Amino acid sequence: MTYSDELKGRFQASLMGNYGLPPVAVSHGEGRHLTDVDGKTYLDMIGGIAVSSLGHSHPAIVEAVATQAARLAHTSNLYLHEKEVELAEKLLELAAVDGKVFLCNSGTEANEAALKLVLLAGKASGRTKIVAAEHGFHGRTLGSLSITGKAAIREPFEPLGRDVAFVPHGDTDALKAAVDDTTAAVFLEPVQGEAGVVTAAPGYLAAARELTAAHGAALVVDEIQSGFGRTGAWFAHHAEGITPDVITVAKGMGGGVPIGAAIGVGPYAEALTPGTHGSTFGGNPIACAAALAVIDTIEREHLFDSVAALGAHLEERLADEGRIAQVRGTALWRGIALTEPVAAEVVAHLAANGVLANAVRPDTVRIAPPLTITPTELAEFCDKLIAALDEVQPAPGGRP
Repeated sequence: MTYSDELKGRFQASLMGNYGLPPVAVSHGEGRHLTDVDGKTYLDMIGGIAVSSLGHSHPAIVEAVATQAARLAHTSNLYLHEKEVELAEKLLELAAVDGKVFLCNSGTEANEAALKLVLLAGKASGRTKIVAAEHGFHGRTLGSLSITGKAAIREPFEPLGRDVAFVPHGDTDALKAAVDDTTAAVFLEPVQGEAGVVTAAPGYLAAARELTAAHGAALVVDEIQSGFGRTGAWFAHHAEGITPDVITVAKGMGGGVPIGAAIGVGPYAEALTPGTHGSTFGGNPIACAAALAVIDTIEREHLFDSVAALGAHLEERLADEGRIAQVRGTALWRGIALTEPVAAEVVAHLAANGVLANAVRPDTVRIAPPLTITPTELAEFCDKLIAALDEVQPAPGGRP
């Protein structure tokens, strides 16, 4: 029995079964690679689900976390500290909005805060209706779950006590039919990550902004997966030239350290008053230091310049592969749609050959590698993906 096998047994005996049994027991990471407890090394193409934006053990994050931990690890919300102020100011600068920030620990918590913002702001006019997209994902706590369009994870917990209308993602006409003067907010992802990295047609977010403004409703843009360079920009919605009322962020912002934020604009910046919301760990000094290090590194190393080029190279490399129906997404956030529902088998074959990816749907392999990935590492992924397809889904008469 390997140590991985032993650890998996202990995992099953001591942790709840909500994740099933993870296939790899990780020991440590460096750059774009993870090493398991038995010494096998993997190219990490999923990045902790779009979290490890600078890869693993990046010197800037290591230094920021160690320095801050030695200085001040925790304050609670009873006191303020320098790093949370610096981070809030920086987020407002990057988002290019006049607003205020609520700091928390995760994407789910950011969307919970956003729900409170829009419901408090709409309370005077009696607005309680929320409109969200089918197959969307906003979190698993009961509030964020109520606006999550993935029925399979929402329905076991219904009724959730909230007035929510779900519409097809990217369908402007359906959105127009659903939004009215009773609507408090529309929650949308610029790209639906958990649905398989599905991008709406250009102009969809702009249409949503115009529609919500016309009805006096808030537009909440969930940038939890898409933000912080995943699409080659700080925020995906900037491509539409819009200003949402609330922006939620997390994942890649901390580079592996848990942190999230809700950014409120205009009246949504002022909706929370003392006692309406809080978080013991929100704005933690260590997490804020890590986030500032991530932002500084992205800016200093001009990582966005390479992200778009690498994404284009990936598309070109896979364009003629007949068993790939489509490479969805942008830059280094991709859903590789297969012609057959064999994503789980492909991902298992990749892992056996030292590459970690995610079967986000039966027919879709999702990748979200560190923004620091090299062309050589990206080529390795493409080669091993095609080799996995050769093994799992051989083309008639051999390779196309």
